[in-house]
Amino acid sequence: MKLNLVGLLAALSLFSGGATATEYIYRDIMANTLPSAKCEAKSAAIETASKQYNLNRYSKKFCQTQGYGWHVSEVKSTGTPVCEECTDADSKGKAQCHLEDMVVTCKRIKPGSVGMLPGKG
Repeated sequence: MKLNLVGLLAALSLFSGGATATEYIYRDIMANTLPSAKCEAKSAAIETASKQYNLNRYSKKFCQTQGYGWHVSEVKSTGTPVCEECTDADSKGKAQCHLEDMVVTCKRIKPGSVGMLPGKG
């Protein structure tokens, strides 16, 4: 029983080396997020625009616009918050904020690096 387990673990460790040979293509993207939907006090609007949920959502969206297979590798810069005053009469002194110049590094698997092309490798 133990001999079978040791043999299985040896076989798995022998064939697991191929997974590290994956090559990636990287691309840096600079983009702006959209302003929040409602008008808030300026400090609250900056906090809303800089929430981790919004950073994750927009960075994922930026990479997906590059095409099929692009994923977020890292967020290099969260950008700077920019606010615009609301012009409504009932929301005087409130603002909508967004992040400008957010830099995201996207990656995708390099074609042919994982044995997807027949006759290569």
